[in-house]
Amino acid sequence: MTAPQPHEHDHEHAHPRGVRGFLHEVFVPHTHDAADAIDDALTSHRAGVRALQLSLAIMLATTLAQAIIVSFTGSVALLADTIHNLSDALTAVPLWIAFTLARRRATRTYTYGLGRAEDLAGLAIVLAIAASAVVAAWQAIERIIDPQPIDHVGWVMAAGIVGFLGNEAVAIYRIRVGRRIGSAALVADGVHARADGVTSLAVVLGGVGVLLGFPLADPIVGLLIAVFIVALLVGTVRSVGRRLLDGIDPALVTRAEHALAHVAEVRAVERVRIRWVGHRLHGDAIVRADATDLADADRIRAEAERSVRAHLAHVEEFDVHVHPGEVAR
Repeated sequence: MTAPQPHEHDHEHAHPRGVRGFLHEVFVPHTHDAADAIDDALTSHRAGVRALQLSLAIMLATTLAQAIIVSFTGSVALLADTIHNLSDALTAVPLWIAFTLARRRATRTYTYGLGRAEDLAGLAIVLAIAASAVVAAWQAIERIIDPQPIDHVGWVMAAGIVGFLGNEAVAIYRIRVGRRIGSAALVADGVHARADGVTSLAVVLGGVGVLLGFPLADPIVGLLIAVFIVALLVGTVRSVGRRLLDGIDPALVTRAEHALAHVAEVRAVERVRIRWVGHRLHGDAIVRADATDLADADRIRAEAERSVRAHLAHVEEFDVHVHPGEVAR
């Protein structure tokens, strides 16, 4: 018997349009609408770990290449970008650990398992972003106060392009896998990498400024990178905080309610609760249905739970409680 596949339905869920919508999709992509979603827990875990391993290798290679160029050019903008890229590479480590812990069995101490480790890894990502912002700003201000010549500007610009290409490759991979497995943390890490790619392009702009006879362009761009990192940090804190407080996209609740309403005997959906635990969904619902006895109520419950799993991807546990009788007026 094959597992039911999630269905696609239209819902009242507004998204920004135009240029704003494009930027929203680039930097705040969704995690629950992928047509090729991986719904098996073990398979999604392996896909997530593989994405982290490969992206870590790519980012470390990119950072090493940039660090070598920093050593003989003295570019503070490139130094800021290199530090940020290193922090982005290292954010894969706590996520990798979290994915590993999430596969451990529940115990009498951790009766729900360790899926929340993925959400805690989000805090480590926040700290890494904050630290990179502080270092980048400090280096930029120091060079504005005490300017230093920049050698081999062409190499600096080439390193910025390398940083962009490495970050964008990692961003595409992390976001794609994160969407498929339902991992907001992995998608957020991909967005982090994409933002790093933008800062790498800013390094190229700083190099252009130096070539045009404005040497302060390099540390000024470094300072702008620090400001951009802080702006990125605000969105990341909001995303991580929502997960830690069991926040959920209302569209997922709507989809679950729609799934429960598909069951013929269900007369009303009185409550639906859903939360993410790592990259798996846990939830429950109370429905009122036409059940003649306990056996009938159990049949309706099982059918309702199957309907939710068919309409909603990444469901680990979903319990339906059936209250027999007509809807109270």
